[in-house]
Amino acid sequence: MSQADIETLRLGYEAANRGDWNGIFTDVHPAFELKAPDRMVRPGTHRGPAAVRQFFEDLMEPFEEVVVKPEKFFDYGDRIVVFLSLRARPSGSSVMMEIRIGHLWTMHDGKILQLEIFPERERALEAIGLSE
Repeated sequence: MSQADIETLRLGYEAANRGDWNGIFTDVHPAFELKAPDRMVRPGTHRGPAAVRQFFEDLMEPFEEVVVKPEKFFDYGDRIVVFLSLRARPSGSSVMMEIRIGHLWTMHDGKILQLEIFPERERALEAIGLSE
């Protein structure tokens, strides 16, 4: 893992906050896949940049505002765990909801190969044999 990989992820989160789908998917591997937990909309494994993009578009559709804030990065070779907070305001509502989740990213030659989403942050660390 390199500082460049963390910067790639930071730029992706910034692009997500701008709603810039092209910016998010600039540095993904052609074999990119996302693993979503059972409690999410469209759980399971989504393969290919187009399928992953559709997953996120469907996920964000009910919200007028979504802000993703990476809070801490943990590196472990070609894998990076990110603790993040996600604030979202449903369309037509004034209430902001906030969740804290974990992302486990796998990098390959400077490209994002895989994202696994964990509803409990600690589980993302456990998946690579670490603890906070």
